Amino acid sequence: MKEVERLVVFVTVSGEEEGHRIARLLVGARKAACVNIVPRVDSVFWWEGELDSGGESLLIIKTKAALFPEVVDLVKGAHSYEVPEIIALPIVVGSEEYLEWLDNECR
Repeated sequence: MKEVERLVVFVTVSGEEEGHRIARLLVGARKAACVNIVPRVDSVFWWEGELDSGGESLLIIKTKAALFPEVVDLVKGAHSYEVPEIIALPIVVGSEEYLEWLDNECR
């Protein structure tokens, strides 16, 4: 099986303002080629033994797998949550032009 080279990373944030701030941080530092901000998602989750829910925004981050540790560090440093969601899925296949662009924009 081929080693994963690129990732889509999902991060939930408290709202659009925090999402834009973290997106600009990641793209500005060249740790992500692009960040999509989905303005409103409703989340249901367990927190500290209680069933909870709330409105959040979702960041969809496109980056290189080798940069994931740096993405995690930047997100954790800028995030308002005690335990932010930072999960990644491999990009298995994509258009060659887009993947080449992603590779060129991330450093």
